[in-house]
Amino acid sequence: MEQTDLRPATRTEVRPVTARQRMARAARNGGEPTLDFAERVPYDAYVQASTLHRLQQPLSGDPGEMSFLMVSQIMELYFGLTCHELRETSRLLRADRVWEALAPLRRAALHLEGLNAAWRGLRWMTPADFNRFRNLLGEGSGFQSAMYRHLEFLLGLRDPALIRPFRRQTEVYAELTDALATPSVWDEVVALLARYGHDLPTELLERDVATEHETHPAVEAAWVQIYADTGPDNHLRLLGEALTEVAEQFGDWRHHHIKAVQRTMGAKVGSGGSAGLAWLQRSMARVVFPELWSARTAM
Repeated sequence: MEQTDLRPATRTEVRPVTARQRMARAARNGGEPTLDFAERVPYDAYVQASTLHRLQQPLSGDPGEMSFLMVSQIMELYFGLTCHELRETSRLLRADRVWEALAPLRRAALHLEGLNAAWRGLRWMTPADFNRFRNLLGEGSGFQSAMYRHLEFLLGLRDPALIRPFRRQTEVYAELTDALATPSVWDEVVALLARYGHDLPTELLERDVATEHETHPAVEAAWVQIYADTGPDNHLRLLGEALTEVAEQFGDWRHHHIKAVQRTMGAKVGSGGSAGLAWLQRSMARVVFPELWSARTAM
């Protein structure tokens, strides 16, 4: 998915300064922070904090709904941030820059760790707490998060049917369609292994990337061979461990999601029309980066 570059629009408000200018300002202020600005406060111009804090529009007067709404928005931001890192990972892997790809992968794992921590902000919620405003959400469901769908597609979890809810949001639908047609991180990894000399069949390398990758013994054998080399220069092994951390953190998020649903609504029907808890439990069977896990049996 192409991202809009917002930097030109903010240049007139966020003005770069040099180290010398900072030192001069500190000297004029006697070490105290600057309190007077001719225009908008620079922090707000950069972070857009005043905009962020106007995005919460609860549907009820229940004070607990703000937690539910804001934690959901925080998770959306983490979805987008993790997608950003995974796209950068894919770009570097396509260029065979394995060592450089480790940095965005490790950042992605840390962002997923932050995403997991966000669930703690909802641990207070009982069924009675949720029921006070749940009906006002109508058919709204986290299942309908377009950015979460982007995250799944990047991780290799692909079901073309899941973009159907967005057909009438033409821009979002087009972005998701493009994402389905773009190789996932795992597709890029498999192609990388072939370029590094591992024997992978042509039909695997030329498959339709819009469909979900199925575990293949040749990919599993490649990882067994990679992990057999424990030398410090084995960047593929380091890549495998970074990918494993991402997959594990994402799996933890799905597990926390199930526990949150159990805590707040048990096995009730989901707001978006699904079977709720049962649907989420079935989705857990779809494994991210599957051969990294299955290969461990043969190591």
